[in-house]
Amino acid sequence: MRVVKALLTLVLVVGVVAGAAYGAGAVLRHHDQRTAAASNQPDREPASDPTPSASPTSAPSTPSSTPSHTAPAEPASDILRPGATGRQVRELQVRLHQLAWLPETTTGVYDDATLTAVKGFQAKRGLDRTGVLDRRTWQRLVAMTDQPGHDAMYNVLHPGRTLYAPDDHGSAVRDLQARLKQVAWYFGDVTGTYDDATVTAVKGFQAKRGIPVTGDVDQRTLDRLAAMTVTPTHDEKFNTEPSPGRLDARCLTGRAMCVDKTSRTLRWVVDGHVLQTLDARFGSTLNDTPTREGLFHVYLKDADHVSHLYGSSMPYAMFFSGGQAVHYSSDFATVGYYGASHGCVNIRDYHGIQWLFSQVHVGDKVVVFWS
Repeated sequence: MRVVKALLTLVLVVGVVAGAAYGAGAVLRHHDQRTAAASNQPDREPASDPTPSASPTSAPSTPSSTPSHTAPAEPASDILRPGATGRQVRELQVRLHQLAWLPETTTGVYDDATLTAVKGFQAKRGLDRTGVLDRRTWQRLVAMTDQPGHDAMYNVLHPGRTLYAPDDHGSAVRDLQARLKQVAWYFGDVTGTYDDATVTAVKGFQAKRGIPVTGDVDQRTLDRLAAMTVTPTHDEKFNTEPSPGRLDARCLTGRAMCVDKTSRTLRWVVDGHVLQTLDARFGSTLNDTPTREGLFHVYLKDADHVSHLYGSSMPYAMFFSGGQAVHYSSDFATVGYYGASHGCVNIRDYHGIQWLFSQVHVGDKVVVFWS
């Protein structure tokens, strides 16, 4: 009996073990089948929605990507460098003009003027002042300007609405004529009537500045003229001979070039007698290059001087204080009071300064004062 019980117990144990082994095998086979099925499916990438490049038409586009927050920032790549030419440069120049960094006309050449304008824009906006148009500079410029059209990029200029035209008359025309007279386009008396002489003067001014030549005054013409001139005085508008103001006491004896900042004139005075009066322009206080005031003496004369510092021509230079001199300025003759010197006394009358140069001696006085 004991033997039978032992045999039954053994059979039961063997059955339980066999069943467990079969069950485990089935589970493993099912897992292997799922694994194999999964391995036969193609790999899938997460869906992405990249932001397209917002570069304007003239800027080369680059693929957009979203870097990891741990990745280092990539340096801004160059778009244009000095010496570049073409359509992209024209678009750059028009956009800089929109912000008053360049003239209205484009050249399509990344020249010194464009380099200076880019540097100025970068400095104004807190960017690296390199003069190279990198992507950060370009994006900032695009955000602040309008997309240029073909005409703006290729200097196809159109006249604006007429403000003043032939047969107009009044105070505004007097102001116009007086300003044209300041930049040597209008001659004779200011009349207040938009006559043939005024038409001729306006056409000449427009042609010189690249403005559509109509002989009528539009806003572009008026703005450019206003920028190059100063508000005419009553004497200028009514043909009254201007009085430069009282001479400084130091000018009343001996030989002196008397430079009056108030009236913006230089008077050549010998023994208290004024022998010549010339228009004068001075250094810029904005650029910290004012013309020094006081009593000086001419220590050097050079009829063909060229500035070592700025590389600009200084005909008939008469030096009186360091690098400051009285000399002819072609820029003053061209743009009038729109510009300024780097401290010198600019004269715009070429023949006038030529005569003065022949009269002045080394050692003569130079008095710079306010009357």
